[in-house]
Amino acid sequence: MIAKLTGVIDTLGQGYLILDVNGVGYLVQASTRTLSRIGGKGDPASLLIETVIREDAFTLFGFADKAEQEWFKLLTSVQGVGAKAGLAILSVNTPDKISLAIAAKDKAAIQAADGVGPKLATRILTELKDKAANIDLGANPQSVSFSDIASDEPTPDTGIDNDAISALVNLGYARSDAFTAVTKAKPQANDNLQDLIRLALKELSA
Repeated sequence: MIAKLTGVIDTLGQGYLILDVNGVGYLVQASTRTLSRIGGKGDPASLLIETVIREDAFTLFGFADKAEQEWFKLLTSVQGVGAKAGLAILSVNTPDKISLAIAAKDKAAIQAADGVGPKLATRILTELKDKAANIDLGANPQSVSFSDIASDEPTPDTGIDNDAISALVNLGYARSDAFTAVTKAKPQANDNLQDLIRLALKELSA
């Protein structure tokens, strides 16, 4: 089982690269995010590898960091999410943004990936909420994610929180952004909906 490869980038393509490791070229599938971070042709590169073996294929998937690799494994554990869809989701969302999208139930953020429809996005949000909360995803500590939800800090849950989020979404803000803004504004709003919306809008414009 291949867990990591270090070599020189021989070729970069749409969704893949060829990594030359001591004269052997390894074809590695990767997300747009990873491909944009590892450098160009001729540059040294090191990738974490997830090996998928099937009857008709032996495929290597490469990741620039552990957080992305863990999310790939988590996403592909959902029924209907294959490796292609997993990479597509990671291509449009960083690991911390996926964590936030699931926490905020932001289906649109997941659907932004090629090949992910509304039913599959809903399944991902439903199945991964508990799983994602129990592992270290290496998310950006400055983002609002499962670690925040598990803490003692107030987070959007019911009542005016959801009303405020809905109001911001209706104003054109992404649900994940609205979720983050309401989370930050809630301690100062004293359970007042108008104040919560006003303070959240201030957070969004900061």
